[in-house]
Amino acid sequence: MDRLFEFVVNHYILVSLFVAFLLAIIVLESRRGGAKVSSQGLVSLMNKDKAVVVDIRDRKDFAEGHITGAIHIPLASIKSRANELSKHKGKDVQIVVVDKMGQHSAMAVKHLNAEGFDNVVRLNGGIADWQGANLPLVKK
Repeated sequence: MDRLFEFVVNHYILVSLFVAFLLAIIVLESRRGGAKVSSQGLVSLMNKDKAVVVDIRDRKDFAEGHITGAIHIPLASIKSRANELSKHKGKDVQIVVVDKMGQHSAMAVKHLNAEGFDNVVRLNGGIADWQGANLPLVKK
């Protein structure tokens, strides 16, 4: 630990540049995928009829269990099927993108924003977080 402190003191410019780049990467990555909503926040939005859930997982995962009322649009076809959500465009309705663990939903949010949807967020942690909060899934 003493050697680390000595390195930091002797190379303060290098260390400060490293910290600045690290912070910049963290900020850019957090903004890249848009805003997030928690599982409890999504439940609140759904109870007020102010949320439309779009599940971007593949068909098999969707069939194993999904959020009640979710619209299934796989990530691969989000661009071509974005028009299915056009009836929710411009309304006071939040479109919430859901995936397996919250990793791929940022891409879907980016595509929907490019299609002109302004009120799009992603579920923080995806279905895994939803299940972790002991919230129900519908199986078909």
